[in-house]
Amino acid sequence: MTRTAPEPTRSRRHDHALRQGGGRGWSVAAVLVAGLVLMPVLSVVWLALNPTDNIWPHLLSSVMPRYFGNTVALAVGTGLLAAAMGTGAAWLVSMYDFPGRGMLQWLLLLPLAVPAYIGAYALADFLDYSGPVQIALRGWFGWETARDYWFPRIRSLEAAIVVLASALYPYVYLLTRAALHEQSGSAYEVARALGTGPWGLFARVGLPLARPAIVAGSAIAMMEAVADYGVVSYFGVQTLNTGIFTTWLERRNAGGAAQIACAMLAIIVLLSLWERFARRNARYHQSARQPRPIQRQRLRALPGVLATLACTLPFAMGFVLPVGVIATYALAYPQGWVSPGLVRAAWHTVSLGGIAAVLTVLMALIMVYGTRLSGRALPRLLMPVTTIGYAAPGAVLAVGLLIPLAALDHRVADGWLAVTGTDPGLILTGTGTAIVLAYLVRFFAIGQGAIDAAFTRVPPSLPMAARSLGRDNAGVLRAVYLPMMRGSVGAALLLVFVDCVKELPATLLLRPFNFETLATRTHERASLEDLGNAAPAALLVMAVGLAAVALLARTNLGGARRTKPPLA
Repeated sequence: MTRTAPEPTRSRRHDHALRQGGGRGWSVAAVLVAGLVLMPVLSVVWLALNPTDNIWPHLLSSVMPRYFGNTVALAVGTGLLAAAMGTGAAWLVSMYDFPGRGMLQWLLLLPLAVPAYIGAYALADFLDYSGPVQIALRGWFGWETARDYWFPRIRSLEAAIVVLASALYPYVYLLTRAALHEQSGSAYEVARALGTGPWGLFARVGLPLARPAIVAGSAIAMMEAVADYGVVSYFGVQTLNTGIFTTWLERRNAGGAAQIACAMLAIIVLLSLWERFARRNARYHQSARQPRPIQRQRLRALPGVLATLACTLPFAMGFVLPVGVIATYALAYPQGWVSPGLVRAAWHTVSLGGIAAVLTVLMALIMVYGTRLSGRALPRLLMPVTTIGYAAPGAVLAVGLLIPLAALDHRVADGWLAVTGTDPGLILTGTGTAIVLAYLVRFFAIGQGAIDAAFTRVPPSLPMAARSLGRDNAGVLRAVYLPMMRGSVGAALLLVFVDCVKELPATLLLRPFNFETLATRTHERASLEDLGNAAPAALLVMAVGLAAVALLARTNLGGARRTKPPLA
């Protein structure tokens, strides 16, 4: 393995070809889109620095140490456990052949379809005092009360770490598995010839080469853990995210909520910087033109059974348990499926998610195309910064959106009332508009990444030919790029829509009165221990998530090398 300096990319040739036609208007549009996406984050910072009632000293002396400590412990614990689960599963399915491997390499992705908060409801119901596990234990051993035996506390920080890691390990698994399949099998064959055993092969060869992927996946899991609200609120773990809800909704202090939100942003930025620092200069290429594929070793008897169990456990914790518990309640309480509230929540979810997905991909298209058309530094500087919304927790974006939108809403309503004599009500915050904007900012990075990658796959000669035939920039986009990017645009729409369906904290804070989505309905019913009525909405959320997982599996696992495993 050798390191090389990056060669000029096709993206640069694209940019040169695009700039041949100018595009100042597209450049301005790109800057405006960037301003819209960055507005909530900047608003949070401004609110934190200019609070009407500065309670920061009180927060520091009372609740902030607990909030901060629990958040850090949650992030670190989730990252480590997700790294262990994801890396171990990726190593086993990439390097060995064992019973069930062919199916497990796909099944290990399925927990991505289950929001972590649904996993929390299922785990608590399954293991709590009134759940089937403890009931069975009391029946088998003759125990009568909880004082007769010891059982781990379910609603705890440790349980939250287990639930989050079970839901998020596929990020590590997916990236690590891809990294392992990109490596040449020659390095492993040489190591085996020198007498390196299975553990040495993993520690000395596989782990160092896959380290960038493991770090990237773990960083994503840690950022998602910091952003989580559903799991920690249900388990009673006080984190920075729950502190935002408490400070804003119970203490009615937006400035204090913004200050806590800034602390969350600081953690997210540190995690992002750590991920980039850990992966610095870690770019490798194979010296051979056609690298030898990895030859999987066939495991027999006990080792094969243990490998199957090791890969089955994460899948069972992250998918089988939540789906099994929720499906049981959905079958036991069929009246929940005909509830008018479920129909309204489903309509709100589909309409808001669909509108947000279309707007997000459209804005991403404008941003990427405008930046590529422009030779100016400002759009190029702003484009990577706009991805911060994906790292920012939903509660942070809600704080940054609601305050300025509410002020704008009141000004518009007062002006309309003065001119027409009628009160239009709250147009932005009294409808789903604020939720759509939060979704757009939160998931803009998904649309931008898909569109940017799609642009680089179009040969630069095609737009140049279109311009030679008299097409302007908009015409080139319609006639050349969009037809060739149809698949990527569709995938971006699907992924953004699925994430909108699962988003909980921003929806809880920004929704109008008596307004439900499938996610908020699931959370509210489960918080009241009414899993019978929460189950239908939860199953619908998971069903939508499965569509995105199927797309990811086809994209990332479909092209994996298939080699005949030799006998170990």
